[in-house]
Amino acid sequence: MSASAVFVLDLKGKPLICRNYKGDINMAEIDHFMPLIVQREEEGNLTPLLIHGKVHFLWIKHSNLYLVALTNKNANAALVYSFLYKVVEVFTEYFKELEEESIRDNFVIVYELLDEVMDFGFPQTTESKILQEYITQQGNKLETAKSRVPTTVTNAVSWRSEGLKYKKNEVFIDVIESVNLLVNSNGSVLLSEIVGSVKLKVFLSGMPELRLGLNDRVLFELTGRCLGNKNKTVELEDVKFHQCVRLSRFENDRTISFIPPDGDFELMSYRLNTQVKPLIWIESVIEKFSHSRLEIMVKAKGQFKKQSVANNVEISVPVPSDADSPKFKTSVGNAKYVPEKNVVVWTIKSFPQGGKEYLMRAHFGLPSVETEDLEGKPPISVKFEIPYFTVSGIQVRYMKIIEKSGYQALPWVRYITQSGDYQLRTN
Repeated sequence: MSASAVFVLDLKGKPLICRNYKGDINMAEIDHFMPLIVQREEEGNLTPLLIHGKVHFLWIKHSNLYLVALTNKNANAALVYSFLYKVVEVFTEYFKELEEESIRDNFVIVYELLDEVMDFGFPQTTESKILQEYITQQGNKLETAKSRVPTTVTNAVSWRSEGLKYKKNEVFIDVIESVNLLVNSNGSVLLSEIVGSVKLKVFLSGMPELRLGLNDRVLFELTGRCLGNKNKTVELEDVKFHQCVRLSRFENDRTISFIPPDGDFELMSYRLNTQVKPLIWIESVIEKFSHSRLEIMVKAKGQFKKQSVANNVEISVPVPSDADSPKFKTSVGNAKYVPEKNVVVWTIKSFPQGGKEYLMRAHFGLPSVETEDLEGKPPISVKFEIPYFTVSGIQVRYMKIIEKSGYQALPWVRYITQSGDYQLRTN
């Protein structure tokens, strides 16, 4: 079973819009939701599922809104939460930003969408590209000839329209990896993981079948093939696919086979819980002379492949909130003080590997009156992007495009590694 009703509430718990799908629940039950939230927050015991009598509230918070599904049956909770997150995605596609104001400004379209995405408590068409074909943001023009629902809605492939035509058939594949890293002040790595995603931009005619091959360790173990020492294989964890991927095929022989949606979409995401060598290593010395000044010295060094270059590197070094009169000296790039964030941002447009160390020195004045040291020691954070490189070594081995008309199509592949939550603690 699924949801009986769906509500969108503001931060005070006042309903902005709601839809009763099954009529088996009293809509006034929503009045108990906000008091339950407040009570649980005070007790420090807030859960994503709240119960009042026989009614279950399954809720998520987005921006300044609560999206709440109500049910009095033994519902499939995972399905309801997936649905709520999908509704957020659809509304964001339509209104760019999903917040209280965008709901108030577009309540007619919101009602239409709530009618389409769920029927009698069961999720229906949740693919925004398909919904945009017949729920438009322009005023309704009465054209009887065009009031036909796209056949896609009743197709087995509900995420792709039929009859698409392109002069040039192309697929662009982006393999993007974010590195999450936390390094202790003594230089030991406390946490490191890679979060990756494979994003596609598809311009293909007809109804093509695509097969994507990766250097997946499990596949090579299944088939008994060996890649040799040169090419390493990757063991992917927490793999999550777009709904177009045939999961049974993947589970049987690890083939990623799918009929893609048109345009941009995320095909899959994955995680690797491996020990990552810090790609940009930072050493810092921060000396505080009480009542007078603060001296900062930061060394940065690239530890990635020699032929690679890190672009748009930003190193944010925290400083006390009462620091003033900054002076900087850098061996490369430029540094600036951002007082509203209490940081010095050292920007390096292009950071080659080469084993060279780069240096930034900063000098700040401190007030003569001693302030209480309640600010703690925030870590240094680093942002960067390294094109043509993946930390995990994941590779697209092939992309086969099969379509009944037999056209030739070009797949283009791009690899990018970027910083995720990348932090180094200071002494």
